[in-house]
Amino acid sequence: MKENEQDAVLFRQHRSMEERALVGEACMIKLALEPPALVDEMDDAVATAYAAMPERLYLIGEDGRVAYKGGMGPMFFRPDEWAQAIRDHLASRL
Repeated sequence: MKENEQDAVLFRQHRSMEERALVGEACMIKLALEPPALVDEMDDAVATAYAAMPERLYLIGEDGRVAYKGGMGPMFFRPDEWAQAIRDHLASRL
C-alpha cells in the first residue's frame, strides 16, 4: 500500500460492483465529464474486448459500432477530443 500512497492512488482495488461504481462516479466528477458512463463488470470483459487498459474513451453509436476510439491513457487520454467526437456524431444525426 505504500506504493499507492507514493503514487497518489486514492482508491483500493475494487472488491464489489458498488465500490467500482463509486470510483467511476468519482472519476466522472474529477474529470468533469457530463455524458453518462457505464462501469464494467468485475470480470473486466468489456475492458478486455476493447483493449481499454489502463483507460480509454470510446463512443459507441446506436448501431453498436465504435464511432470513436481514444488513445490509451494516461498519455493519450483526450477528453476534449472525445467530447468533440460526441458533438460531431450527434450533429451527423440531424
